[in-house]
Amino acid sequence: MSVRSSATTDVTGEATRAVVQEFLAARLAGDTGRLVGIFAEQVDWMLAENPGVPWIRPRSTGAECAAQFVELTQYTVPEDARASVDVFLVDGADAVLTGRVSGTVRATGKSFEGPFALRLTVEGGRIVRHHLYEDGLAIAEACAA
Repeated sequence: MSVRSSATTDVTGEATRAVVQEFLAARLAGDTGRLVGIFAEQVDWMLAENPGVPWIRPRSTGAECAAQFVELTQYTVPEDARASVDVFLVDGADAVLTGRVSGTVRATGKSFEGPFALRLTVEGGRIVRHHLYEDGLAIAEACAA
């Protein structure tokens, strides 16, 4: 176990918060180029695989991670997409966001809605970990014809 000084933790936390805020802004703007720059070359990406949901699949490079957001807009109705962040916690290099997400699947016209938790880790000014926990069953049901 390592012990970090309060000053180091504060500086790291401020840098982490800034990168996560930039990530959220790029995500909201749909700016894939900016997202590629925010993700590290290699990313510890975790999102429970679901064969019934075409945009949910394994990823490991920054470009693949950024592409997930493009794929999401291809398979869902962008005008119906909603996300709200209830909690944004930062501890050193780690950030956790919780909230709710909803949308409509383009192919079926069915909607999904549920809670999410997102854990991000920032190193060297880039996101190296992206672990998303969400209601995969609700999303899969919305994708089913």
